[in-house]
Amino acid sequence: MKSVKPGAILLLLMLILTACQKQEPAQPTYQTLPQVQAKYTADEIADFNNRRSQGKTNRYEGIKIEDGRILVTPTNLPKALFYDSGINIAYPKNGVKGIYLSPEIIADQTKFQNVIAMMKRNGLNAAVIDFKDDYGQIVTQIETDNAMVKENIVQVADLKAALKTLEANQIYPIARIVTFKDNMMSDKHPELSFHSRETGSIWSDGNGSQFINPYLEEVWKYNIEVSIAAAKMGFKEIQYDYVRFPEGFETFAEDLRFDKGNYSNYVSASGNKIEGEDRVAAITDFLKLAKEQLAPYGVKVGADVFGITAVTSGQTETTGIGQDFAKMAEQLDVISSMIYPSHWGTAFFGIELPDLHPYELVDEYMFSEEQVLKNVQNKVISRPWIQDFTDSSKPVGTYQEYGTLQVQAQINALAKHNIHEFLLWNANGDYSEGIDVSGNNTNNPTTNQGSNHQMQNTQQNQNNGNH
Repeated sequence: MKSVKPGAILLLLMLILTACQKQEPAQPTYQTLPQVQAKYTADEIADFNNRRSQGKTNRYEGIKIEDGRILVTPTNLPKALFYDSGINIAYPKNGVKGIYLSPEIIADQTKFQNVIAMMKRNGLNAAVIDFKDDYGQIVTQIETDNAMVKENIVQVADLKAALKTLEANQIYPIARIVTFKDNMMSDKHPELSFHSRETGSIWSDGNGSQFINPYLEEVWKYNIEVSIAAAKMGFKEIQYDYVRFPEGFETFAEDLRFDKGNYSNYVSASGNKIEGEDRVAAITDFLKLAKEQLAPYGVKVGADVFGITAVTSGQTETTGIGQDFAKMAEQLDVISSMIYPSHWGTAFFGIELPDLHPYELVDEYMFSEEQVLKNVQNKVISRPWIQDFTDSSKPVGTYQEYGTLQVQAQINALAKHNIHEFLLWNANGDYSEGIDVSGNNTNNPTTNQGSNHQMQNTQQNQNNGNH
């Protein structure tokens, strides 16, 4: 047996004695903190808590919330990152020069082929086609699991086959989605619409048109679902029309019963409740969400707006319907102002009879739009709707027959402002021929009279017809 060294025994005894000793608790150290003066008084804090409880804290003193997108889709991403519809049509190199085509024309193969031939003769390269029409019908068969979408499909034309024809001719396809004017959805889901307080019935305008409620996210998501179906089918651009509240809404809203959804306690950027700003926010927020959710499909997103929105931005005429030109432009790839000369009131822009002066009217309008777009950071494409129809509803002597000369005048006026994209509207698909779409000519083909960029302080009315 080996002996234990004395040194080892001594070390063991010291460890035992140390472990048995009572440990004194560590003494805390204290540091005097500086005195901090409260930024807000007790009353201000109570006010904030009150606003928070009411859901009104989207804006508050000292807090700045940016309206712009935090994340944006980079340009020129590889095609492999996007959904492949199987339809390959490039964006026109010289810009979109398009027309509106109804599904009824597309359903008639003879008419459809004749229109395509006309487009090729005249250098037109794009077609805006109803996907969800003015009544709320989804006009073609689509594959969907969404019950709301399924119940509103009414086959009018085979748009999938039409896209193949457009692909063969490299005509750029744009799906028109009539957004909030929707009788079908309103009838089937009245809880998503507006109701008369007096009768309880669904409200309709003088033309019998009903609207679904732009305040509600359920309504947004329905329209976005329809838009995604169009993108999957092969449309390269989504164009939202009637993306607004009913005309004059601010004058009769108090007579209606409807849900404001998340906008019930909306507070403006200034911290106040300003008439109409909640409507503007609802429309703008819808477009923002649509752009985000359509991004994976590689489509452009556009919207039609009243021409007057660029002229009277922030005034009752525009906040009433929820359209703010600049705010919408920040969210879109394309903005299409409807600037038909026949739709402007007498003496607007100082032009006594606008329908008789298409060049001057478009020239004056574009001057106003330019001023607004100067302050828009987003690189939005301006692609106005121009007139290729005769408005014979106006008094004799205040309108003219529209044809090649009048259409050319509008195109040339756009070119003067370096706008080389446009859309022609004719509900019947009867378009003028012989126009020069190049935009190389900026002269007025109808008269030598110039424009003065003056707006008279007269009563200004706009007959907003087609959209």
